[in-house]
Parts: sequence; structure tokens; C-alpha cells
Amino acid sequence: MKAPFARILLLASVLFWAALPARAVTGSYHPDPVHTFVGLAVFYDQNGEFSHRCSGSLLSPRIFLTAGHCTDDADNLSYARIYFHQFAGTHYDPATQLDPVTGYPESCIAGDPLCVTGHELHDYGFDNFAGFPNTHDAGVIVLDAPVTFATTYASLAEPHSLDVLSTQRGVRGTSFTISGYGVSDNWPRTKPVLSFRERLQATSTLQNLRNVWTGGFNIQLSGAQGNDRGGICSGDSGGPVFWDKTDIIAGITSFGKHEQCLGNGYAYRVDQADLIDWIMDIAATVGESDMIAVVPLN
Repeated sequence: MKAPFARILLLASVLFWAALPARAVTGSYHPDPVHTFVGLAVFYDQNGEFSHRCSGSLLSPRIFLTAGHCTDDADNLSYARIYFHQFAGTHYDPATQLDPVTGYPESCIAGDPLCVTGHELHDYGFDNFAGFPNTHDAGVIVLDAPVTFATTYASLAEPHSLDVLSTQRGVRGTSFTISGYGVSDNWPRTKPVLSFRERLQATSTLQNLRNVWTGGFNIQLSGAQGNDRGGICSGDSGGPVFWDKTDIIAGITSFGKHEQCLGNGYAYRVDQADLIDWIMDIAATVGESDMIAVVPLN
């Protein structure tokens, strides 16, 4: 089983400015000022040093959903700082190594409601893709305090919502909206890397739910960049894959198979009863399980 999956590419971003062999939301992407509950999570180790960054979504004032491979290193990770700005770090000053507008990557600007921290990190049993295709690639950050800026939150697709799409007939014409931050362009390799750290969105289409890469646990998404479509890649890990044009999360951006993020991308399905129960159990510890919506696909 190991060899076929040796080229799996986690879609977390592990450097701020250095060249990365991948892109973020790719192809025909657009700014995403709509999904204001999608944030950029920057993780730090026990020594306060930067570790990596991912994307994710607020499900309630304190529950932030992301990928399990972003939160699973509990022995080394200490906390995450999450920026909900449309642009996170685009005013980065090389001299101070800070963004004076957002404080990225080392702080929150005093009084800024769009920058929060979370010291309680959970993962759903992610173990470096053991048990593939059921990778358990889901994670939760419990924020230290409720956000004050949000008026809407993402919803979760109810269990088995996507099963109807497992046939070829169901696949045709199915679209998703992807959202996330990250390195936005490094193709071809000879060009400088562009790291927008802007919340971007794109439309992607369903390719498969029942092959060796998906197995009923992952969504295979088109990486095609024509016809006003886009794809997912580094820095988008943990970001939402919304059902069509809704705010219903069908999947969590998880992995790809190509270092340049060409071809298909994959998201871990959220329409699983055990996963939803796990999220609700964590939310219950801060009194927010009743605030998280689990809904049928429209």
C-alpha cells in the first residue's frame, strides 16, 4: 500500500517567503471577500517559533475547523494565531519582518478583532495517511476567546450527503467552491514565487468519490484551470470545499499528488457521522455545539 501513495503532497505551507513547490488556489481564482469566516492559521512550536500555516473555517465563535495534518503534532505545537483579514501579511516589511497592518506573522495588532489565538489543538486521529483512504484528516482549533466580528459561520454537510454523487450520473455537473490562503504562483519553477496570503476562491468540479484515492472518504476535485475553474494547493490545507455556491462545507482541503499542484486535488469528506460527532463533542466543552449547523445539501 505504501508505494502508490508515496507522492502524496500535504497542502500545508511550511515557509513564509521561501520557494515552495506548489501553488495555492490556482487557475481562475478570484478574491474572496464573501467567506469572512475563512481564516489563515499560523502555527507555532513550544519555543514560539513558526512551524507552518494552513487555512480553515469558523463553525461557531470559538470552533475553527482545519485539516488534521495541520494540528496533529501536539507534542511540538503550542498554539495557532488566526488572521481573518482579506489580506494577511501583504504589507510585510522586510526590515521589521512584520506586517504593520495585521501584525503577521508574529503578533496581533492591539484591538484588532480579525486576529485571534487558539492554544487548544485537536486532530481527528490523523497519522501520516495510515489507513488510507480514511486519513482522518480533520482538525479543530478551539479559540482562546470568541470572535466578535463574525455574524455568519460555515455549516457542515449532514452525514452521507454526498453518497448520491458516487455514481457517474451523479458526478456530472457537480461544482464546489474552494477558499483558502497560500502561495499563489510558482509556475514555471524558474519564475519567482508569489505569496499573496490573500483569501481567494475558485470553482472546482467533482471528479470521483469511489476510486482508490477517495474510497468514500475523500473528494477528488478537478485541477483543470480552464473554463473559469481553479484548483487547490499549498497553504489551502484545512480550507473549506463548499457545496456549489453555498456556505455548506462538504470537504476539508487535504492533499495532492503533484509537487506543482497540477492535476487533481483531494478533500476529506465532512459528511461522516463519526467526524461530526467528534466536532460536536469538542464544541460542547465550550458550550457551542448547539451553534454549529449540520444541514442537508441544497
